[in-house]
Parts: sequence; C-alpha cells; structure tokens
Amino acid sequence: MKAVRAVSLALGVTALALSQVGVAKNSPGVTDTSIKIGNTNPYSGPASAYSTIGKSIGAYFKMINERGGVNGRKIEWVSVDDGYSPAKTKEQFRKLVEREKVAFMFQSLGTPTNSAVHRYMNKKKVPHLFVATGATKWGDPKNFPWTMGFQPNYQTMGKIFAGYILTNYPNGKIGILYQNDDYGKDYVIGLRAGLGDKADKMIVAEETYEVTDPTIDSQIVNLKSSGADIFYNVTIPKFAAQAIKKVYDIGWRPVHLLNDVSNSVASVLSPAGLDKSKGVISANYLKDPTDPSWKDDADLKEWLAFMNKYYPKGDKTNSLNAYGFVVGSLMVHVLEKCGDDLSRENIMKQAASIKDFRLKMALPGIKVNTGPDDFYPVEQAQMMRFNGTSWELFGELISADLL
Repeated sequence: MKAVRAVSLALGVTALALSQVGVAKNSPGVTDTSIKIGNTNPYSGPASAYSTIGKSIGAYFKMINERGGVNGRKIEWVSVDDGYSPAKTKEQFRKLVEREKVAFMFQSLGTPTNSAVHRYMNKKKVPHLFVATGATKWGDPKNFPWTMGFQPNYQTMGKIFAGYILTNYPNGKIGILYQNDDYGKDYVIGLRAGLGDKADKMIVAEETYEVTDPTIDSQIVNLKSSGADIFYNVTIPKFAAQAIKKVYDIGWRPVHLLNDVSNSVASVLSPAGLDKSKGVISANYLKDPTDPSWKDDADLKEWLAFMNKYYPKGDKTNSLNAYGFVVGSLMVHVLEKCGDDLSRENIMKQAASIKDFRLKMALPGIKVNTGPDDFYPVEQAQMMRFNGTSWELFGELISADLL
C-alpha cells in the first residue's frame, strides 16, 4: 500500500510540474527560457525626451538577464518607436500583439497614444501594464480590467497643487497652460476639484496647445496679460522647457507650478536654463538624482552603480532614468510572483495583488499597493522647489486618500 501511495504521489507531482510547464508553454510570448514583453516609446517626435525611459528599462532588464532572468526565463524586451502619434501607436501595438506575439505590453508612454489602444487591448484580453501616463482612466478595472496605470494619477496631482495654492496663495490669480487632450484636461480637472468653489474666481485664464505646435510663446504672453500671478504649467518636456524660458524672458515672475511629468533637470530645466528655472515648484514620488540630500542614500548608490554598468551613456541627472529603473523593478516583482504560471490571466492577477512593495528610489514611506478594485499602484507624492541647481523637497508626503 505504501508503494502504491508513493507511486501515486510521484505521479501527482510529475503531473503538477507538467501542468505548470504547460501553462508557460501555452502562453503567448513565453517559452521555457524566455518571456517577450512589448513596449512603444517616443524615440522620435515631440515627446522624444521620454525616450530614455525605454532605454533605461531595457538596461534594467539586461541586468536581470545577466543575473539569470526571472524564475529561469530571460526577458526579451521589444521596444519600438511610435513618435507619440496615436495612429502609429495603433499600428505598433497590432504588430507586437498579433505578429510578435508578446506576452503583454508594459510601460507604453503617453495618454493620447495609450488611449488609442485602450479598447483594443481589453478586447484582446492582453495585459496593458503600468502604462507611462497618469491619466485617471487607467484605474478603471470594472470597465477595463486589462489596463493598469503606475504613477500618481493626474487628477490627484492637480489636487495636490490646489492644496498648495489654497494654503499659500488663497487670493492668487491662476493662469493655466495645458495640452489639449486627456492628459492636460485631467490635471485641470484635479486642480478645479481641489480649489472647490473658489476655482472659477481664482482661475483667470486658460490656454491650450497641440503637440504639433512649434512653440507656446503666444500662449505664455496671453497668460501674462491676464494678470495671473500663479502659472499652472501642464506640459510635456519640450513645451515645459519652452514655457520656463519664455516666462523668464518676458519678465513674468509668477509662482510657477510645473506638472510632475516634466520636472527632469536634464530633459527640461537644463534646456530651459537652470538660472531661469530657479524657484519653479513641482511634486514627486521618487528621489531626484540631483538632490544632494540623497548623496549617501543606499538606493541612489545602487542606481548609480546600475547606470555606470548597464546604461553608461544615460544622463545621471535625468530623473527619467531613475523612473525606468523603478518601474522595471516593479514589473520584475510581478513576474516573480507569477512563478511558472505566465498566463495572461495570472500576470494580470498578480499585478492586481501587490502588497506593500517598496520601490527602490521611491521617497521614504511610499509603497505600492494594488487590488482587484485598485489599479493605482502609486498614490503619494511630495512638493519640491528648484533652487537653481537641484530640487529640494518640502512639506509632508501627501496621500491621495487624504485629498
């Protein structure tokens, strides 16, 4: 009887092992030795400043592969250019999903671009994970269960800026510049919600721009003429740098609030002029590499070692490279949790069940939590001010659930 039980147990273990391997083998983009991950990034076009994110993620995955991969599988990173063009994004997503047979899409950048494939990915039931945009729509598991955001959503950030304004400039006059799409509109919705019944009185002017516009000079001149003494700058890096420079050059000296997606010293403030950027206020959830208060920080030292070895051409003053490192580590964490079950369903399930995961290079106190009804991984941020050389944090860590 013992022998029979032993044989039965052995057969059961073998069957379980085979079934687990089968799950991996039958999953698109997965073999016994690799997992193929797709991505679109603006390696060209008006948002090309963000291209370093795709490169830093690729470098991070290279490091993981050199260490043996994830649960014995190497990551095949297929990152292609979409030029920040929604039409091109659609084309590239179809190629990656239907021709390349990627396991899932990860960190594709841009609100208008991801919006163009939002329904497609959910219809195909392919994980559309940790998209590189903070639009509020990425946290809608009921209607779009295959799409998940990563960073604090734009409406939350708008409320944070509103809180700062109400506390420090309750009688201020606000002029707004924003990109004319869901990305820009989300920040404005958040600001208005945070200002409450004071919004209509405090907001004295609004200007928009299109990503195809060559400059935003005329919009800045109009905002100055409105009498605004607070400038709410909701722009991607190319236009953020232009705005900072133009504001300074025409002698306008408002309280300058810059959205968090464009606060990179390397990609925005340096091109605008560090002297012209002095005093600009923003918010962040990551440790900025230019902030000297982190010079002895273990996370920063680890990130610098990573950059030196795996992305030596990358700019170490560019917070976007820290961002790539951070979000790459989160994706690896999810894949590790998947074990050998790399079905698309399980990848999505594990992404939606993260508990108190600490991101290296995140500000102290920030942890990632997700759930079946919570597709917002990061929900905290802190205000900071540029001193002409680096960012300086001030105030307390602000949580979305307290707004």
